[in-house]
Amino acid sequence: MTHTKIKQQIAQQPIYKKWWFWLLCLIFLPFLCLFGIYKFVMAYQKTHHKRWLLAIVPLAFLTLVGFSGYADAITQPNHANKTQTSIKHSNRNKKNPRQSKSVTKPSKPDSSRLPQLALADILPQLMTYTNEQSAGPTKNYYWENGSAKLTQFESLRAGDYHFEADTQGRSATARAVLTYAQYHSSKGSRQGKPLDPPFWPKDNPKIAIPFSLTGKTYHGYQYNRSHSIADSLLGKGSYTSQYNFTTGTRSQNVGANQDGGMRYAEELAENYWQKYPNTSQTISYQTTPLYNGDETIPRGSIVDMKSSDGKLDIEVIIINSAEGLKIDYQTIPSTTVSKNAEIPPATSEPLPPSTPETVAPEAAEPIADTAYTTSGQWSIAAPGMVFISNSNKYYSKVTNPQNYQYMSQEEAEASGAQRATKGNQYARP
Repeated sequence: MTHTKIKQQIAQQPIYKKWWFWLLCLIFLPFLCLFGIYKFVMAYQKTHHKRWLLAIVPLAFLTLVGFSGYADAITQPNHANKTQTSIKHSNRNKKNPRQSKSVTKPSKPDSSRLPQLALADILPQLMTYTNEQSAGPTKNYYWENGSAKLTQFESLRAGDYHFEADTQGRSATARAVLTYAQYHSSKGSRQGKPLDPPFWPKDNPKIAIPFSLTGKTYHGYQYNRSHSIADSLLGKGSYTSQYNFTTGTRSQNVGANQDGGMRYAEELAENYWQKYPNTSQTISYQTTPLYNGDETIPRGSIVDMKSSDGKLDIEVIIINSAEGLKIDYQTIPSTTVSKNAEIPPATSEPLPPSTPETVAPEAAEPIADTAYTTSGQWSIAAPGMVFISNSNKYYSKVTNPQNYQYMSQEEAEASGAQRATKGNQYARP
């Protein structure tokens, strides 16, 4: 330890350990003692013989000498010992520098913020998570990846949407220029019935997914018909093509806490509309499923969205996985789709009547007539209608209708669903 550091340590000592404090004491205290002795002697002389003065003065002198020695002993030796101790610790630290460093626990990083990945690196990262049966860095089946990277929106105007298939007949990129009117018109009820995506699995078993984020376990069907562009954003337009749907795990669809996975991205857009109601601004919204080779179920999806005012500008990566569940991404489809078959383009224009994806007006009418109503946070089914969950239970009131199938009670019971015996904070019988 250098001489300068020793001085700095001495300067930080308490005042009663300062050398100058005791020096002042040694200077002023003798005078006070002598003054007190003088007063005592003068008072004593009035009643006693003066020879007592010869005994008192030497005694006072010895007391002052002893006090001086004590003060010197508690300052100089203590200072020397402290200096030696500091030097000893300094030498020890030179031998082992690690001991001189304080051990601090690293702060937990924001798991939703990973280093931004280029497009070519996203699928390999998704493969890692899905192979590990992981919920990803947020434990909620998504992570943010910087700003939006939109493509091919030049020909789309406000309210337009476009769905397409890839060369193997799988659902590919879905695009839409969303408006507040579309969002507002979809509130209160589902605008259609989910379509089977291409290569929808023949078997959809009931499984259990334990969520590390919430400590809870989901019990229900393994797969959902997952919107690329949600009903809550696009309304009826989201049901006009099977290419707006992919086969997604339940956790990919809504995450571990009902606000993750695809639902997290959808809520970002919904929150924008809620913040700017009746705005003329639009949101360019794009979802691109990512497949590994010729697999028929995507490993995940890239969701890009950007508002026309630039206040919303983000890319979210969704993970199509399930904790504790091994998924076969090359599934046996319920219906065979020829890879060489000609795939008709999907656009926002009405599809020909012969196209299977066309929603006939008479089929959509019952949905409008039996639409559920809202009261506060609850969505209430119309008479004779129910909300059926993936656990095959049906309810009359729910808080998140997008997570249920809305159908008649007769249809629900015909499909094997049963009325729930008790409810919770999300659903009531």
